[in-house]
Amino acid sequence: MTTVQKAATDPKPPATAAGLSALSRARQALAPWAVPATVGTLALALYSVFSWLQWRSFTIRSWDLGIFDQLAKAYSNFQPPIVSLKGEGYNLLGDQFHPLLVVLGPVYKLFPHAFTLLVVQNILIAFSVAVIAHCAIKHLGRFTGVSIGAAYALSWGLQSAIDAQFHEIAFAVPFLALSLSALLDERWRSAWIWAALLVFVKEDLGLTVLVVGLVMTLRARTMAGLWLSAWGLGWFVLATQVILPAMNPGDQWAYESQLNIAGLLSDPLSLFHPEKVITVLALVAITVGLCLFSPLTLIVLPTLAWRFLSELPVYWGQEWQYSAVLMPVVFAAAIDTLMRRRPLISLRLRKLLGAAMLLVGVVLSSQYAFGMLLSPATHFPTATAESSNNALAAVPDGVTVETDISLMSYLVDRTEVYWIGNQNPAPEYVLIDVSGRQGVSPDAAAIEAEQRFPGTTYQMVFADSRYQVARQP
Repeated sequence: MTTVQKAATDPKPPATAAGLSALSRARQALAPWAVPATVGTLALALYSVFSWLQWRSFTIRSWDLGIFDQLAKAYSNFQPPIVSLKGEGYNLLGDQFHPLLVVLGPVYKLFPHAFTLLVVQNILIAFSVAVIAHCAIKHLGRFTGVSIGAAYALSWGLQSAIDAQFHEIAFAVPFLALSLSALLDERWRSAWIWAALLVFVKEDLGLTVLVVGLVMTLRARTMAGLWLSAWGLGWFVLATQVILPAMNPGDQWAYESQLNIAGLLSDPLSLFHPEKVITVLALVAITVGLCLFSPLTLIVLPTLAWRFLSELPVYWGQEWQYSAVLMPVVFAAAIDTLMRRRPLISLRLRKLLGAAMLLVGVVLSSQYAFGMLLSPATHFPTATAESSNNALAAVPDGVTVETDISLMSYLVDRTEVYWIGNQNPAPEYVLIDVSGRQGVSPDAAAIEAEQRFPGTTYQMVFADSRYQVARQP
């Protein structure tokens, strides 16, 4: 036999065969994720278009994006999260307990820009879409699973979070999705680990972990769930009674006063305020009522409790980021209901229910943030973009600047920014939005700055019908 013939008939070397076997196993493992990943990618594209339209039109919903940008900048430089927007020398770990946000540091180091945080949030939430879609497809079939995954992607709680811009709950959403999907798969260790991480995202989520542990105990009938509950409760107490008061300038948990239990006891009917009732009904509606038949829905109770106990109406409704953590819960509960009642629900009915959830999601989208995408020119106008860019150009890099929320998120990555509503040291620059004022003085920025900082002189460097910029000479 010739050398060529011998080589052709010899078996493949063991290393090559092992490599092909590993590649084959990897392909088999990834294959079930192809469709869910597609659903998640489409969701990411939708979220990114919305965020880009907001950014391009200088639409800033609150000061949160600026606050977390300053946090990420500090972490990227291996510094504590001192956030001047909250006050001079203010450590944000004394405001809310979110040590896990330290992972933003390396990302921000590579991409030092406020828009980076929007991209990070969109990726995290879109990943949760893929997780929910994968879980639904695995247990309910492709059509129903894709329908539920798409409905979840369009759910009003996620829309409101994307619209509100970056917040720490961006990390809680995928953790909950991973934990609850693992729970439905009876992968108890994975469910435990992903749920346990929630305590490092926000202090109130320790109570959510408490209920996840109780639900796990009910399902797995092991002590592991009770240990998870103890972990969640322990971190909630430690964060709110020890860590946050120790790091807060007021030596207290900043949000404790908002839990008005006495007010509820004196007026129990306040729990049925129309806005609160609508929020609960909206949670039920997006799952066409299916979440009501699963014990997983109990996991929404801690979040709804602190929100509805508060006297602040902003917590009661469907806006802002407060409901985002509820979305993985009610959709996992809907999947659980369809799984456990499989003998009573035919394949056709499962498909109809999945399609109904998607239809509800699409219809409700017109009433929430994504409805603005139907008329981007109206809701994301760029008529003032030139004025905004000119005002920003009047503020050089590396200076201190006091401003309102109008352009703060466009300044934080290159300047030290203070919010105009706090007691701040005299900044080098002041930038204010005067578009909503009547009969405003052409040098209002300088005059008001000198009034806030007696003994300091300011002179105008930019003014038009929308913005004014003044600086110390």
